[in-house]
This record gives sequence, C-alpha cells and structure tokens, in this order.
Amino acid sequence: MQKELRSVLLGFSGGIDSSAAVGLLQQQGFEVVALTLDTTGDKELVSQARMQAAQLSVQHIVKDVSADFSRKIIDYFISSYAAGRTPAPCTMCNPLIKWHHLLVEANSLGLDAVATGHYFKVERYDGRYYVAKAADERKDQSYYLWGLSQAVLSRVVTPMGDIIKSDIAPAKKKESMGLCFLRGVAYGDFLAQRCPSAVCRGEVVNIRGEVLGEHDGVAFYTIGQKRGVVGGAVVGIDAERNRLIVGESKDLYHATLEVEACNIVNEEELLSSSDVRVVVRGFGRNPEGFAKRIERTAGGYRITLDDPAWAPAAGQPVVLYRGNRVIGGGILERYY
Repeated sequence: MQKELRSVLLGFSGGIDSSAAVGLLQQQGFEVVALTLDTTGDKELVSQARMQAAQLSVQHIVKDVSADFSRKIIDYFISSYAAGRTPAPCTMCNPLIKWHHLLVEANSLGLDAVATGHYFKVERYDGRYYVAKAADERKDQSYYLWGLSQAVLSRVVTPMGDIIKSDIAPAKKKESMGLCFLRGVAYGDFLAQRCPSAVCRGEVVNIRGEVLGEHDGVAFYTIGQKRGVVGGAVVGIDAERNRLIVGESKDLYHATLEVEACNIVNEEELLSSSDVRVVVRGFGRNPEGFAKRIERTAGGYRITLDDPAWAPAAGQPVVLYRGNRVIGGGILERYY
C-alpha cells in the first residue's frame, strides 16, 4: 500500500496554473515547496517566480538545469528539423527534464510527492499507474505526458486534475505561449542562427521527381502544408537532398503508423485491446476511430488505423488511450 503523502515539491513557474496549484495543495493538507527549474538562463522568469512565491508565502528554490535542457531538448529540436522531422519538444521535456529533476530534487529534500500545474490526472489500474485526462477537456495536457515513468507517476499528485480553468480567478499576468526557449523569436529565425543548413533554399518536386520551383528551407515547412508551397501540399521532406515533395491531398492519408521510442504501461493490455484510440496532434487531422491492429516490431509498434490519419509527420508523438487513460505513446518514424 502506498504511504500517505504529506509533503510535495511543486514545479513552479509563477504563472496562473502553478500559482493556483499552491493553494489547492495546501487546502489538501500538503506542505508545499516550490521549485523553479531554470532551463534557459532567463533571469526575469526566475525573478518573477521568486516574487510570486513570496506573495504566496511558500518556500521557493531554484535549480539550474540549462545545460541538461540545451543538450536534451534544444539540440533535439534543431537536429529534428535539420533531418526534415516535426519534433514536439514539450513531450521530451516532460520526462527528461521537468519531472525527472522534480523527482531527483524531491528525493534530495526528503519530500513525499511531486506535482505541477499541468491539467491531468493519475489513475491506478491493475496495479499500475496511468496518466489520465483532466476534467477540463479544453485544457487537458495528458497527450504531452505519455512519457512519464512508473517511478514518477507513483509519486505524483495532480492538483489541477479536477479544476476547470474558467473557474480560476483571472490573473493580471498573461499565460505564456509557444516554446519557452524561443523567447518570442520565430522558430525559423532561431534555426537560421543555430542550424543554417535547415534554412537553405532548395528544390520543390512532385512525386515523380519533376522540379516545380524552390522553397525557402525545409525547416519552414511541415507535412500537409499548402501555404507558400508551389504545386500542391507538402507530402514529403527529403532533408538529405534539401527537397520538398508535393502532391495532392489524397496522398496525405495514411492508415499505418510505425512508432518507436515508446513508453507502454502494459504491453499485454495494448496488444489485446480492441478499443485503443490513437491520437496524433500536429498540422494534420487526427484519426477519428480506433486502432484496427497493433503489432510488435523490432523498434516499437506498427499500428493499423480504422480511420486513416491525414498528414502525419515523422517526429510527432503518437499517444494511445483506452477511455481516459493513456496506456502508452511513442514517436512516429514511418507511415504508409
């Protein structure tokens, strides 16, 4: 039986959600310590978090994880785009940076639990822990948390799981949007500085290899994009040859996805269930139905869909649900 959790280390940005989480946890009887992870050396962000923690009268500590973040997240972001992929840095940051360092620091401080201002729940089923959907469907962030380990989930409390965002009193500070490390810089400009090869002009070709025009750099495009593209929609990115491949909308439908770098809670449940819903968020349209078939491969799983996905892109997370529970996820490598 899990011991009673009395103290919690809260990932704290000083924003609306993490600030609300402090009060909610205290109402539940937790001793709360707030931890701000300094991922980018943003002194203003750290200062604002410190001031907000002081206003809330909560103990506050700061941990510099910028070197780890740069190596595991920013480098991943840059190398993915250079390879013609569509990365989702937040899904990598959660298990590798945020929750990892929360747990390490909680252990160091002797605190029982970890928490953030994320909107999700944790459910226990058949002896295992699962990320589950939040009550507020519009704010639900379970999709981005598929990579959390059992070691983390067994220590998680979820203060925002039953909260409806609109019920939280409006705050003066606007919510942050976009990737934190871009700091408002367009991602194309960021890549131009950090990876010039990804923003070099190159050929646009059709699926027969005929040259139709030029593009501004493969990093500026994603699968399914039509705007700013000559000859149709982007159906493929050949980063090695610095080419965009264009085609018709029908060329973007794919019923088979090969997923690797997976985190699956219970493989037996995954392979034996007929009601696994597949979610792929990105430029394209999510598949509407369930997985028709899931098979083990050398690197992960091959998923055959009832309803084809439109414009899936290599590098995107593929997240698997049964009802409200996330039963696993991984990174899309191939589709056909």
